[in-house]
Parts: sequence; C-alpha cells; structure tokens
Amino acid sequence: MLDPDSGLSLTIARIVQRLKGSSLHSQLERQARVSLHKPEIKLESLKEDIKDFLRTSGWEKKLQNAVYSELNVFPSPCHPAAPPEHMKEPLAYMRKAQGNWEKRILKSLNSMCTELGIPLAQKRPVNEQKELLNKWNEMGTDEPDLSLFRPVYAPKDFLEVLMNLRNPNYENGEQLSFRNHLGLIQVPLKVKDIPELKEDFSELGLNIGQLGIDDSAQVPPEFFENEHVRVGQKGMDLFSSEINFLAEQDSAAAQQYVRQGCPTALRADLWALILNISNQPEDILYYEQLKSNVIQHDLLVDSLIYKDVKLTASNDDYYFVFEDYLYQVLLCFSRDTSVLEHFTYSSATPPKSYIRGKLGMEEYAVFYPPNGVIPFHGFSMYVAPLCFLYHEPSRLYQIFREMYVRFFFRLHSISSHASGIVSLCLLFETLLQTHLPQLFYHLREIGAQPLRISFKWLVRAFSGYLATDQLLLLWDRILGYNSLEILAVLAAAVFAFRAVNLMEVTSLAAAEAVLADLSTLKVMPLLQIFLFATVT
Repeated sequence: MLDPDSGLSLTIARIVQRLKGSSLHSQLERQARVSLHKPEIKLESLKEDIKDFLRTSGWEKKLQNAVYSELNVFPSPCHPAAPPEHMKEPLAYMRKAQGNWEKRILKSLNSMCTELGIPLAQKRPVNEQKELLNKWNEMGTDEPDLSLFRPVYAPKDFLEVLMNLRNPNYENGEQLSFRNHLGLIQVPLKVKDIPELKEDFSELGLNIGQLGIDDSAQVPPEFFENEHVRVGQKGMDLFSSEINFLAEQDSAAAQQYVRQGCPTALRADLWALILNISNQPEDILYYEQLKSNVIQHDLLVDSLIYKDVKLTASNDDYYFVFEDYLYQVLLCFSRDTSVLEHFTYSSATPPKSYIRGKLGMEEYAVFYPPNGVIPFHGFSMYVAPLCFLYHEPSRLYQIFREMYVRFFFRLHSISSHASGIVSLCLLFETLLQTHLPQLFYHLREIGAQPLRISFKWLVRAFSGYLATDQLLLLWDRILGYNSLEILAVLAAAVFAFRAVNLMEVTSLAAAEAVLADLSTLKVMPLLQIFLFATVT
C-alpha cells in the first residue's frame, strides 16, 4: 500500500516530468526571460518577482489548469514496486480478457484485408491526392462502394465477451448470490449503491438549481419560491459566475460549475476550459499536418470510418448535416500518434502491423492504425454531438481527442475501472435489481435481460438515443464529475420511468419496442427522481 506522502511525491514528480516536455513549459521559460527586462524585477528578490509577474500576467493560471488537467486524466500512481502493467489494469484476468478481445478484433481486420485484397496502408496516387484535397469540405457527397466492408465489431459482440468474463480466483460455490444469479455480468467488482451515488452527485439534489429543469418555460416560478435563492436571481448569478470562470480561465472552478449544467451560449467555451483546450497556432498547425497525412496516405480503416458514418450519423435526424465534419475529424484522428499516450493508463494495447515482407521482425513493427484505435460500429457518434458546439475543425478535433482519451476509450475496453464499461454494466444491473426487483425478474424471465437493451446506450454514452439538448446536459455532468457513472444511473432511471409498460411485455422484442425511442425524455428530472426521490 502506498502512503499518502509517497503518493503525492510520485504524482508531483510525474506531472513535472510531463509538463517539462510541453509547449507550456517553453512558453513559461520565454515569459520568465522577458520579465527580466522589466523595471519591477529586482535582482535581490528575483524568484518572488518572477512568480508575481507570472501570476499577474495570467501564466500561473495556465499552469494551474495544466496541472489540474493532468490530475484529471492520469490515475493515481501505483506502488513503485508494482509492474508497469498495473497502471494499465491491476487485475490480471481483466488484462488477459482485453488481450484476447484485441486478438479477435485484429483477426477480423486482417481477414477483411485478405478477403478484399486491400493493403492496410498505401500512398495515394497524386491525382487522387488532388481530388481529395479539393473535396475535403464536401466528402459527404462522395459515394464510394463500401458494400464489401463490414464493421470490425458491433456493441452486441462486445457484450457477449463481457458476459463471459470470470474471475478465476473467485469461487461462488453452489450457493450463488442473488446478484450473480440474475445479472449478465458475473464479475465481483465493487460498485456504488444509491446512498453513495447521492453523496457523489449531491449537486444534482432536488433543492439545487439545475439547467435542464429550472430553465424550462413549463416550470411555474412559484414552485421555487421557498428556495434560498429565487430561480430568476439564481440563473443570473450562475450566468455571471460562469462569465467569471471564462474571464479568469479557471478550469477547476468551471468543472465544479458545470455539475449544474451550462447555458447553451457558453457551453463550448466552458468545455474547452475544463478540457484545457486553447487552440493555439501550433495546435492548428498540428491539425493541418494530420490533414496532410490523410491526403497522402490511404488506410483500410478509412473505409471503416466512411462505412460507420454512412450507417449511423448520416441516417440520424440530428447529425446528418455534420457528415463532412465527421469524416474530417475521424480521418485525422486515425493518424494522430499523440493518442497512443492514453494507452499508458488504458487496459488496451495498440495493435501492431509489420512492413510487407518483414512479418514477425519487431524492428519493422508499426502501430496500426497510427493512433492505435480501430473504429467499431457507432464510433462516429462520439464526435457527432460535439459538432453542435464547435464549427472550427481544428478546435472540434482537439475537443473530441481530449474527450476520447479522458472518457470514451473506457466504453470499449475491458477493465475494472469505476468508469469502465464492465463496472457501468454491473452498476446498472445492481441498481435495477436492488430498486426494481420485480421488473428485473420479470424481464429476465421473458428472456429480455435489461442489459441487452441498455448496453448500446452505455457504449455510445447515449449519443444517437437522446435529443441533442438532453445529451449535452448529460455530458455536462460527465465533465463536471470526471466520471461516466452517471450513464449507468440514467440507464436505470429510464427503465424505472418506463416500468409500468415494461411489466406488461412478454418478449425481448416488445421490451425493445417500449424503449426504442428515448428522444422525448428529459435527462435531469429522470436522474433527480431516481437518485433523490426513490425510497432506499
């Protein structure tokens, strides 16, 4: 066990090491040198004077935001004696299951490559490069023949893998527990109960103002008259305080604030502040370099991206207009080697390929795709909602990349992390079994296990299922709490909301029909009622 002081020292050392290689470090050095020529900087108090200069010129706040971002993204340090793979995933059977799942994905990709006789990567002919460059902003008009391509896997394939997960060190014996006997997820992970969730999500309480409820025109103002602050005044206070966060560029304060939601007009800037995205000239240049790489090289995964966008976002009433943006972002994302860094704290390992004729020779191994992420059916829906907020391609790209390496990668990799898909599934099943046991048992008896219906919602973080305004309110809270657990709570709340209808169904198809359309649901009332108005 790592004592707190040692853990803090390791965390500080790691953050210092990471920031030393960043552009922020070189900018801070440059500003410190510039400050030496200022008359207020005295030799006898040089250190303190430079600190004061960095504080008053806003650079200290940028450094604080960078440190806060690192703390949000990277896990707490392991014991120095722990092997490196423990940072990725502490449980050996989870690491093994993830490794086997990766082999299966790679086999599917390689077999498609062989069947179609298409190389994993090749340089585009010059005329093709020119054509792609000319139609970069209207790639949606292109209609390539994708009939022979198929998604490498879909969420339902992934669910089958999770259902077969077992801890070999855990023996249930003949007396199966109630939970293990009923649920599809059969691994003993610790998940939170309602009292713990109430404490964690205390800002969602019934007596606290929420954007997504209190700004609704249908809510009579007298309903909130007994609150400490009237809703109208509170809305003004919230709005002005949010302006302050933006003016002061305070990432931590902004993250705390969005737990109660964001005004629509300020959401884009607030999310960028929380994710520490500033869209500097070097960021724009980096995006242009990725674009250049797309223009020059054709990857097999490009066709998988095209296929996925055509099958999902292009057929969605909310997102079809963003088809061009989706191609631009996802094609650039597949080439971005900086994404590989997230594998240091992900249970997944980037797949490798070999230069032709050099199979098995490690010195000729390369990560494929370059970012290490093979897209699956529905992957483009992680990007689609962000297109409502960001219309400048390089900024949209940076926001998506940061959302992915902080949150979305956990939804398609096997791990024991509290925000990992296995824990989310188990949390959903546990909440439903504990608080709606009759419904859970009824659905199980008719062969309509609740997780078979809700799994696709969880994997996509509800993108493509909720109305966009409601989805953005949900994602406000993901960013605010730096956790995906709210997804499992909402999934359970949806079942609770439709419980009366679900008790009447007699088949999986009928249960799916009851839950087929979530576009009319209001996220915040559902979450509040389930967490704070349910008898526990």
